[in-house]
Amino acid sequence: MSESEWLSVLGIDGERWVTRTGCRKVLVAVHTLVAGQRLLDVTGLVESDRRVQVCYTRPPDVFRHGADGFVRSIGALEIPWQQAVRERFDLALAAAYGGLPLLHAPIMVLPHGAGYAKRTPRAEAAGRLVERGVYGLGAEHLIRDGRVVPASIVLSHEDQRERLARQCPRAAEFALVAGDPCHDRLRASAGRRAACREALGVRGDQRLVVVASTWGPRSLFGEHPDLPGELVRQLDPRRYRVAALFHPAVWGAHGRRQLRAWLRGERSAGLLLVEPEVDWRGVVLAADHVVGDHGSVTAYAAAAGKPVLHTDPPLDELDPASAQAFVAERAPRLRPAEPIEPQLTGTPPDGWAEAVASRVTSRPGRAHALLRKEMYRLLDLPEPPGPPVLDPVPLPGGDRHAV
Repeated sequence: MSESEWLSVLGIDGERWVTRTGCRKVLVAVHTLVAGQRLLDVTGLVESDRRVQVCYTRPPDVFRHGADGFVRSIGALEIPWQQAVRERFDLALAAAYGGLPLLHAPIMVLPHGAGYAKRTPRAEAAGRLVERGVYGLGAEHLIRDGRVVPASIVLSHEDQRERLARQCPRAAEFALVAGDPCHDRLRASAGRRAACREALGVRGDQRLVVVASTWGPRSLFGEHPDLPGELVRQLDPRRYRVAALFHPAVWGAHGRRQLRAWLRGERSAGLLLVEPEVDWRGVVLAADHVVGDHGSVTAYAAAAGKPVLHTDPPLDELDPASAQAFVAERAPRLRPAEPIEPQLTGTPPDGWAEAVASRVTSRPGRAHALLRKEMYRLLDLPEPPGPPVLDPVPLPGGDRHAV
């Protein structure tokens, strides 16, 4: 969007043009498709309130590809970033950091995955290696011009509060351990498994194997690009379906057409390539097995009780206290040189899902209530009566676009 597309309903004379006047204004900063999907878990906590007007904007981000289509697809009121940084809002929501110091609003920042798991890159100072921190919890993201930028730093686990206090002590007072709304919705939607399978075209007598890859050279698709094809080739299509879930950054970096072309043979042989706009949680609910890497989807799947086979995890890149590291260290390893079907027969040990979930969240089932309370505190409005409604995750679609 350009300056010529600025919306007159915001700004000093905006009240002239609106039907509902006097609303608190909430800005949702959608840096990436992943961030937008995560923020939808919390925008519903305020957007049904007739005292509140929510609008969306797309800040600059290296992975912003797909964010524009996402905002359009949800039918949101959108303003250009150039306008967003020149208006005042009563609350801003974000799941990434780019451009946040330019906003005029109390800002709530949420993680866009299963907590904060990635370690910062290796660096030197005065010829010595600097201790690596956890990405997103350091002063380089949270402090600008001597002030802490977010008014509320949402954490999913108490361990992250301790990390934050070590890495950026000045930001610790703004921490809110609220749990994980994504995990809570996934758990609350377990009863939709049959509907999710039907939406994906998986028959009742078939087992669904989901291949889950994050982005980057050390991801599953980065290191094992032939694995989806091997699964399709080795598993009897009468008894198995294979679906591939790739991080939206994979689609954004390489292009929808290129990724689909790379997997044209696998798709012709039966691979279900799930589009990046599809809510991945419905695919995980439908799964019987997950073959995954160190990304958040694998951790969430394990926390939901799914049997997980793990590819080569870059443990040196993960926070040892994270759920991703816990799963990577303890889940069975995929042995690519051996037949795959016998490796899919195992079931998780007793207590496995609970052990993983306890590292995903230290406020199980409470995220939406805690987040709504904090959002209304920042909005300076009385909170609506009753508990927040926890919507089930959407039914998944599948491989819709031809190349």
